[in-house]
Amino acid sequence: MENITRRSAIGSVAATWLVVRPETAFGTQANSLPGLGIIGTGSRGRYVGTIFAKDGRTRLAAICDVQDSSIEAAKKQLPGAAQARVCRDYQELLNGADIDCVLIATPIFLHPDHFDAAVSARKHIYCEKAAAADVAGVKRILRSGDRADRSRHIQFGFQQRYGPEYLAAERIITSGRLGELILMRSHWMSGGQVKPSAQPMPVYASLAEEKLRNWYRWKETSGDFIVEQDCHGVDVLNWYAGNRPLLASGAGGQKIRPYGDCNDHANITYEYPKGLRGFLHGCQLAQGWSLVNEQFFGTEGTIETSRQYYRWHRPGAGPGGQTGVEEVRSKREPTFDAVEYFMDHVLGGKPENSTVTAAESTLTAMLGLLAVETRRVVTWDEMMRLA
Repeated sequence: MENITRRSAIGSVAATWLVVRPETAFGTQANSLPGLGIIGTGSRGRYVGTIFAKDGRTRLAAICDVQDSSIEAAKKQLPGAAQARVCRDYQELLNGADIDCVLIATPIFLHPDHFDAAVSARKHIYCEKAAAADVAGVKRILRSGDRADRSRHIQFGFQQRYGPEYLAAERIITSGRLGELILMRSHWMSGGQVKPSAQPMPVYASLAEEKLRNWYRWKETSGDFIVEQDCHGVDVLNWYAGNRPLLASGAGGQKIRPYGDCNDHANITYEYPKGLRGFLHGCQLAQGWSLVNEQFFGTEGTIETSRQYYRWHRPGAGPGGQTGVEEVRSKREPTFDAVEYFMDHVLGGKPENSTVTAAESTLTAMLGLLAVETRRVVTWDEMMRLA
């Protein structure tokens, strides 16, 4: 059995800040903008790549994708892509002397290959979530992260961790102002799925092509919606709990997903140390309604978090001793904050390595998926013995 803890070799890296001169950190001329390479120019790659462009502290040097349609879309929509070097092989992109940082925004099942290659090429890495599509893939990500150059900044796309409102809520909890944290909930209730009769089935030359183009509909390539999507919510649960769960139980299934083998709804209970529980409620079959947020219940109050706000409910803090509510609205989507943090640490010579926390959050989602599929309690250690 392979145990993963915050005391593993990577864990200490996050606390180590190295000062690196620009001519050492970047393969480009000293004091010039670091070169960015994007592996995967689908919708997410174009979105995050555009945020890098708006940040203005990198220059887009190269883009890579195996699909012509994604390359052409990038050239039209992604600032700088029309002038960037175009690659079909990610190794070709990584071997370029013009690449200092890499954004990995490929389908989840490809992350272990692309992350490992980027580590070997000694690049600063921003890798989209989730870490991988299965336990074996996450373990490979951990091994790659463990051998990464300590002067390189490695960050994953769990962007809530960088949003000011999420950070403020976390400080309230860790300061003890919420009292003892006794219960947590994460909701990712959204739509997007309709009955097969209401949506034409796509036709592709092969199942392999279908899985590549619509990878999020298959467990083999996405890890299920619980992993691909709901990992964001469980990442916040782990972060605020200061730990990962010991076990999980749950139920779910597929009601109206038109094709593919992923679930479209799930209800999962996580058991953390010291009796703390976290609930994950997720679905992709809501029609005309959605709810994406988290709630944290303490003995002295309740906090709600989301990408739009945080709300702190405090009994007795309002007029006349009523419950007072402090609400702070977000000024922007937290991916902007995540990219800003990435560039601050790359340019400031303050490398961190978030591989362990990203792996734990991905594995937490996988633990919930395993509980749903086996319809019984599953422990963390049992899951880790699967690969």
